[in-house]
Amino acid sequence: MSSHSHMPGQQPAGPQPLPGVDSIIAVGSGKGGVGKTTLAVNLAIALARLGYKVGLLDADVYGPNVPLMLGTTMAPNVVGERRILPPERYGLKVISVGFLSPGDKPLVWRGPMLHSIVKQFLSEVEWGQLDYLIIDLPPGTGDVVISLVQTVPVTGAVIVTTPSDVSLQDARKAIEMFRQVKVDILGIVENMSFFVCPHCQHEIDVFSKGGGERTAKQFDVPFLGSIELSPDIRKGGDSGQPVVLDGDQSPHAKSLFAFTHRVIERTKEVQESAGGSVIEIQ
Repeated sequence: MSSHSHMPGQQPAGPQPLPGVDSIIAVGSGKGGVGKTTLAVNLAIALARLGYKVGLLDADVYGPNVPLMLGTTMAPNVVGERRILPPERYGLKVISVGFLSPGDKPLVWRGPMLHSIVKQFLSEVEWGQLDYLIIDLPPGTGDVVISLVQTVPVTGAVIVTTPSDVSLQDARKAIEMFRQVKVDILGIVENMSFFVCPHCQHEIDVFSKGGGERTAKQFDVPFLGSIELSPDIRKGGDSGQPVVLDGDQSPHAKSLFAFTHRVIERTKEVQESAGGSVIEIQ
């Protein structure tokens, strides 16, 4: 990125790269309740399991569920001049508003405060060397996304939807929003795509089928895969032991690892077309 000349003491204009962080991936959705945090957490852990250095930033300030899904309430340490050391869990460096205000008390924050907390989590946390920083966004198309793209160059966005028409309509809004703020869309992933009956192994389409793929075609964005509606995936999140910890041979984690591999491929494509650095598999 070209650095604009600026006066001493002035902040440089525009998003500034995070030193040592190769790719910043935003995980968003047009609406709540589609399993966005579940996918962000499993994506981050799957990347770590594949040998990458990964950070997870929970920017969902209204419903910070990452601590619950990782089974940890460890508070970050502050070192030196306002530097935050993120706790580590399952090979991830993690930061969340949930660490700062544990419990059920809801946070009532206005736009400027949201902007400052996102900035703080990006610039004052000691992320170190990372291949991927995964950012779990709040649902919808609001202030946090704007703050994010104004602060750092986002490599690409993953949009989570379910096959239901309402969710797909909101996914379309999310696509348009990311396009407006000039963030590359890595693709759409369809969560709760189908349910496999434990007795007869037959696939049941609880929320209809194929909508994510159709929407991806319609908007000319890649389709990153279908994740089944599985009690094991839910239990993994509720118990703080996400299902990908069982490895890519586990039946319930296979679709999540396939999705992760697609995200890796798409990130490389986006970086290559931008002439950026490409992460090599270790």
